[in-house]
Amino acid sequence: MNINGLTLDFLGHDGFVIRSEHVSIAIDPFHVPASLEPVDLILITHGHFDHCSVEDIHTLLGPKTVVVGPADIQSAILKIEGAHLQPIEPGDLLEFGTVKVEAVPAYNLTKFRDAEKKVVFHDKRERFVGYVITHGSTIIYHAGDTDVIPEMHKLTGHGKQGNRFIALLPVSGTYVMTAEEAAEAASLLKPDVAIPMHYGAGVVGTVDDARRFVELCRDSGLHAEILEKK
Repeated sequence: MNINGLTLDFLGHDGFVIRSEHVSIAIDPFHVPASLEPVDLILITHGHFDHCSVEDIHTLLGPKTVVVGPADIQSAILKIEGAHLQPIEPGDLLEFGTVKVEAVPAYNLTKFRDAEKKVVFHDKRERFVGYVITHGSTIIYHAGDTDVIPEMHKLTGHGKQGNRFIALLPVSGTYVMTAEEAAEAASLLKPDVAIPMHYGAGVVGTVDDARRFVELCRDSGLHAEILEKK
């Protein structure tokens, strides 16, 4: 997908690569092709194996690559020789040249690994993140592993004032929003384009979840697209 001079490629699961003339960014790379070129920034949403993959981070690492992520990825990143780690927490805003990266909360409300004890897969107290990436007039929201949470209300203005707002939303259920819940989030956010993720890597979720999400979005008058895996 081309957006105002940016290219956005889907790597499968929650993984994406964003490239422009001046910057390249990978988000949650997992099972990426070995031929993929190194990037300037690697944004990690949390430390679970399918989001913070040491092997895939190493594949995309160049001599000046900065790896950004919450506290729980530190031990994994420190094992990678030459990796430069920049910690981030919800609410932090970092600038890398022409790019602004804001960390926003990502957590579960109703996806339980122990329903009796009300223990969720992604607890708010873990301070896992999603990202809002701003490059010129293009804003890309990568929701991370999350349910529909109150903090999403703060993102509803991003598509205004001439900006191009893209929302990358998980749709597989189990650990994240279902297709129906993701469509609810899209209706709240009102992006120019909503793109499904959290499927296509053999972990959880299928392309049928993505198709269901797109169908629900279109029924609500929203533009949604499935990106082919790179």
